[in-house]
Amino acid sequence: MRTRRIGDVQVSAIGLGGMPMSIEGRPEESRSIAAVHAALESGVTLIDTADAYHLYADDEGHNESLIARALATYGGDTSDVLVATKGGHIRPGDGSWTLDGSPSHLKQACEASLKRLGVEAIGLYQFHRPDPTVPYSDSVGALRDLLDEGKIRMAGISNANPEQIREANDILGGRLASVQNQFSPAYRSSETELRLCDVLGIAFLPWSPLGGSSKAGELGSSHSAFAQVAEAHGVSPQQVALAWQLAKSPIVIPIPGSSRPETARDSAKAVDLELTEAEFAQLDAA
Repeated sequence: MRTRRIGDVQVSAIGLGGMPMSIEGRPEESRSIAAVHAALESGVTLIDTADAYHLYADDEGHNESLIARALATYGGDTSDVLVATKGGHIRPGDGSWTLDGSPSHLKQACEASLKRLGVEAIGLYQFHRPDPTVPYSDSVGALRDLLDEGKIRMAGISNANPEQIREANDILGGRLASVQNQFSPAYRSSETELRLCDVLGIAFLPWSPLGGSSKAGELGSSHSAFAQVAEAHGVSPQQVALAWQLAKSPIVIPIPGSSRPETARDSAKAVDLELTEAEFAQLDAA
C-alpha cells in the first residue's frame, strides 16, 4: 500500500477509524476485530481511536481496549502500526458529549489510554476538541508536557481552526504532527485548514471522510458525480471519495470508520485508484 507521513513516521495512505465499533449500534466484538484484521491484511498501518468512543459511564475507553485486543490477536507483524488516540472529549454514559480540556484531565486521560493500549508511549496523541472554558494554550501545553516527558511520541489536534493550528504548532515548538477535522464530499468547510496544513507540512486526517457511518452507504445516491466516476472505474463511490481526498494533497490521510471486514478492505483499495485530472476537477466542483 502507498504510504504517507505523520511527523517522521511512515503510515498507510488510508487509515482505519474505530469509532463505529464502540458507540451506538456497535456490533459484536468479533466482527469489529475481524474488521481490524482485514484492514491490517490490506496494508493499513494507521488506526484512529479515542477514549470517548464508548457507550456507558463504566465503558470508557471501550474502543482503545478493543483495538489493543485486535492487535494482540493478529497473526502478523504489527510493529509498524501507528495507533492514534485522543483525549479531552467525554461521554458521561447518557448519550451526551461533554468537554474537559484542562491540563490535569488530559494528563490523566493519557495515563489511562497508555494502560488500555498496553504501550509505554502513545504513537500519536490528539487533543480531541477545544474546550471553551479552558485557554487553548493550556490544553496544548499539556500535550507539549506529555511530549517532553516521553509519554507520547507525536502530538496532534482535532476540530481546530487555522488560528488554533498555528497556535498549537507554536506552543509545540513546530512539533504539531497532525490535524484531524471533519472533511467529506458533503462537508468541505475544513478546506482552509487542509490548505494550511499543506503549507506547514502537517498531516491532515479527515474524520468521517465518507459522511459518517450512518450516511456512508448513501454516498453514491447523495453525490451523483462520485457515483458516475465510480461506475466508470468499476469501483464503489466510497473508494472514489477517498481517492479524491488523497489527490488533494500528499498530507491528506483519510481515516474512514468501519466495523465490517468488507468495508475495511474496500476503503483500503482507494490508494490504488488513480483519478484523471478531469475526474478530479469534476468531483471538486460537485
